[in-house]
Amino acid sequence: MDHLKKNHVSAYKVLMVLLAFSGMLISYFASAQEIDILLKGGHLIDPKNQINEQMDVAISNQTILEVSPNISEERAKKVINVTGLYVTPGLIDMHVHVFHGTEPLSYIADGHTSLPPDGFTFRSGVTTVVDAGSSGWRNFRLFKQQTIDRAQTRVLVFLNIVGTGMYGRFEEQDVSDMNPTMTAHMINRLFPEILVGVKSAHYWGDFTQVDLAVEAGKLANVPVMVDFGEHQPPNSIEDLFMKHLRPGDIFTHTYSYGPANRETVVDDALIVKPFVLEAQKRGIIFDVGHGGGAFSFRQAVPSLQQGFYPDVISSDLHKDSMNGAFKDMANLLSKFMSMGMSLYEVIACSTWKPAQVISKEELGPLSIGAEADIAVFSLREGSFGFQDIRRTKIEGSQKLETELTLRAGRVVWDLNGLSVPHWETELK
Repeated sequence: MDHLKKNHVSAYKVLMVLLAFSGMLISYFASAQEIDILLKGGHLIDPKNQINEQMDVAISNQTILEVSPNISEERAKKVINVTGLYVTPGLIDMHVHVFHGTEPLSYIADGHTSLPPDGFTFRSGVTTVVDAGSSGWRNFRLFKQQTIDRAQTRVLVFLNIVGTGMYGRFEEQDVSDMNPTMTAHMINRLFPEILVGVKSAHYWGDFTQVDLAVEAGKLANVPVMVDFGEHQPPNSIEDLFMKHLRPGDIFTHTYSYGPANRETVVDDALIVKPFVLEAQKRGIIFDVGHGGGAFSFRQAVPSLQQGFYPDVISSDLHKDSMNGAFKDMANLLSKFMSMGMSLYEVIACSTWKPAQVISKEELGPLSIGAEADIAVFSLREGSFGFQDIRRTKIEGSQKLETELTLRAGRVVWDLNGLSVPHWETELK
């Protein structure tokens, strides 16, 4: 009987050891696969971290776990082969209009001209957009409830100095509705994580609207973006840059040409005006804001040839721009490459630089611990044409195409099925 008891105890000990060992094995393999998604073999461009070489990117729990040249596939639950492709931070489009709605009399604010963000972001590598003044302090909360809170795309906002935002051109002339105190109150006290600046736009008069926007910007400690092109006769952009705006404030539609009431940065002899270069040195931010009517090769090509590059490349996305010369952000970056900028430079102008301008530097790089917002592009070689809003074109030999977009570590756009298995694997 004692012998049987001893055998029973021994067997029990062996069982406990085996169970412990199996638990260790389970724990080991679980820890060995701490990577949720591994992007393997791609060429990483991360301007903030000054990376421009082949690097693997490991994602865990929606954040960047590791960036290094050769991460073991055995550590990953899913491996996506991106060999031959370019991996970048998710693009930040710093000028869009996404206060989409059905208000029949409105132009942009809660209107049909604005677009729902998720339909036009991920397919071009964009993970963050900044709405440029569609709403003001009076209707921002509707915008937040109706669009921002429902979007997968991260939506940030420049709040219009006009209380009703871009409801219509007549409403945008109402000086009595331009309230710096209420605008700053909305930014500082209510929604500081979403509201990143103030917008001045479409004003027919003097510098009154700009000055009130700058006053709000000072109160809220945020930059001001200015769309400065509806004055007759045209107001001086030299005065705007040197007397009214602060370093860090933004001039959008930089390469616009026409109508006659908008002063241009390039003169009739196709020479960049000297004060423009001085303004950039002073710290004025020059934003592309392509749009449906605000980008001309007659301005852009001479500017880039003479060394006047944009600080930020943005779309001015809305209903009337996406089907015109603009197309999408991947096409826009390709357009600037065709005018002489490098791939590294256009990625910097659509990731790290806008992140700095809006003081959201955590969104610009693929640093360890950052949220895993990532774009993966192919760079096609061939013969391509790129258009401006004046129905002229240039040719280029390279064109970016968005293969894959991840938002917070989740695949939200996959052009060619890089992240999924072949259907026949389900049969095995």
